[in-house]
Amino acid sequence: MYIKVFVTPGAKKEKVEEKGEMLLISVREPASGNRANDRVRELIALREGIPVGKVRILTGHRSRSKMISINS
Repeated sequence: MYIKVFVTPGAKKEKVEEKGEMLLISVREPASGNRANDRVRELIALREGIPVGKVRILTGHRSRSKMISINS
């Protein structure tokens, strides 16, 4: 399964919202050191009820717009 994601790093509150077929995710972690990407993977894994290792960022490693792959 593929998910389009738009990430806001460094937010005051963490939240995950659906907007059409895209997820809008706000994380508290900064973008530096790949910390925001790691937290995005954790939040998607929690939401889907799967291990974090099954969630991969396909595109957008350095962008706020990402394509996520979920292997179930």
